[in-house]
Amino acid sequence: MYFLLLGMLGLALKYFEIEPVSRLSWWLVMVPFGLAALWWVWADASGYTKRQEMKKMDDRRQKRLDKQRQSMGLPPKK
Repeated sequence: MYFLLLGMLGLALKYFEIEPVSRLSWWLVMVPFGLAALWWVWADASGYTKRQEMKKMDDRRQKRLDKQRQSMGLPPKK
């Protein structure tokens, strides 16, 4: 995501000819987009994306269980 934001910033600076980015080659300005694509390929291939999604779901589940336990007057599990 950061590569994509960096690429968008570089693209805008190059398009509006703001120094020092306007002096850079278009290839150099477009590098963050390629890095973003490589990151997404790696994240999907390595299972990173799926692990993060599962972690987020587990955290939501645990918060829901803790809230239910608290409403019954029980201490939350550690």
